Amino acid sequence: MYYYIMKTICDWNNCFEAGEYRAPIEKDNSKNYRLLCLKHVKEFNKNWNYFSGMSDEQVVDFLKSDMTWHKKTQKFSSSDNFFKVLWNNVLSDSSTNKNLRDEFIEKNKIDFNQNDIKAFGILGVKVGLKWDKIQEKFKKLVKKFHPDINAGDKSFEEKLKVITLAYTQLKNTYRHKIGK
Repeated sequence: MYYYIMKTICDWNNCFEAGEYRAPIEKDNSKNYRLLCLKHVKEFNKNWNYFSGMSDEQVVDFLKSDMTWHKKTQKFSSSDNFFKVLWNNVLSDSSTNKNLRDEFIEKNKIDFNQNDIKAFGILGVKVGLKWDKIQEKFKKLVKKFHPDINAGDKSFEEKLKVITLAYTQLKNTYRHKIGK
């Protein structure tokens, strides 16, 4: 019994070698490709220029888009934006925050731990500041360090994450220690 193994022939003019290596057909990162032999895929790669036929402006636009993996960044106003959800949660806590503020004034003293003290420092406020002032400062920091406002700079995103964690730390502390 004989088995014949079918090989794909190189998709280069007048070449009858086995086509085992992929070469793109289009520049759009599609899954379309052609199969070439080793000799011709090397030649193809040596002459391949993704940007051929593009103007300087198109190349610059492509490179800028490449920084965000060719995905549009979400606007702060988009409904599923993480920071908007967080912002809405902060704004929706107003009744809870009023109760926290009133209880804080009534008790007038909270023993803060090291994490709380670090959180006050990250937010740039005095230890023991009234809750409504902490909220105001947090809102200002969110507006200042949001990546969309800072040309998508990832360092601002990391800074905002730290600020958010500090705010959450203090929010939990104020709720927990006042609610004893």
